[in-house]
Amino acid sequence: MKRLTIDQVVRRFSLSVLVGEHHLQSEIKQPGVHRPGLEFVGHFDFFPTERIQVLGKKEITYLHKLSHKERKMRIGNIVQYHPPCFIVTAGEDGLTYLTQHCIEENIPLLVTKEPVATTDFIAQLDAYMVKELAPEIAVHGVCVNVFGIGILLRGDSGVGKSETAHTLIGRGHRLVADDIVVLKKLSAQTLLGTHDEKTKEFLALRSIGLLNVVRSYGQKAFQNETRIALEINLTKWEKDALYNDLEQEPAYTDYMGIKIPSMEIQLQPGRDIAGLIEAAANNWYLRQQGYSAAEDFYSRLAPEFS
Repeated sequence: MKRLTIDQVVRRFSLSVLVGEHHLQSEIKQPGVHRPGLEFVGHFDFFPTERIQVLGKKEITYLHKLSHKERKMRIGNIVQYHPPCFIVTAGEDGLTYLTQHCIEENIPLLVTKEPVATTDFIAQLDAYMVKELAPEIAVHGVCVNVFGIGILLRGDSGVGKSETAHTLIGRGHRLVADDIVVLKKLSAQTLLGTHDEKTKEFLALRSIGLLNVVRSYGQKAFQNETRIALEINLTKWEKDALYNDLEQEPAYTDYMGIKIPSMEIQLQPGRDIAGLIEAAANNWYLRQQGYSAAEDFYSRLAPEFS
């Protein structure tokens, strides 16, 4: 089970802690942010109590306009549900009444250090929490970004995945992870590939050893994460095992319920594997645009057989 604490959010977004500094290790169990609006006027049927509550100019202005008695009641109705914390976007003054409620209920009250549009801050916070709390698995392989397309290279140990990645880096593409690839399910259609922090920037080459690709080839050689679009299995050469069909039947690999297009490339001395991976990436992109080379070719042959 992934664990995300309020303290991690404080450090990630450089938030100021007004109250509740002793409760920053409380866990955030549900991704997503909520702006209490209907709740301030008494509607709690769909109140997501386990989400971070963000107050911007709209909410604070509303609270300022209430009488002391009514404001105390409105805020009290929300804090009794004990949300993980409240975050107020900077620039909003007069929070004494909110501070007192949070002290009484042991709820951290946080403020952004610089003025920021509430919608922009929520978008950033949402994206961060989705990644941090996303279901994930670790697989053996190499993850690269080729022409902006995330590719997961799989295959037996020693087959040449890392060496192929090194060749791709030399062609201007980027390494994401070597040996251990962390796959995160961000949505029903989105699979993110990244590293496990320990192996970040490192590429292990047999007979050579470890390379730090950033120090060796510059920052352009490394990318922190990428959306996985294609899986390529590198296998040893088998005579007469390759198909010569103009278009293969699509195959897929399932990762946490997400089906990723999969293909196989056989290795043989002298074969340009990196070039074939580039071709596969380009072909995948064209298919996303609705173009099929095989269909185009057959359409040119059609008049001859009509």
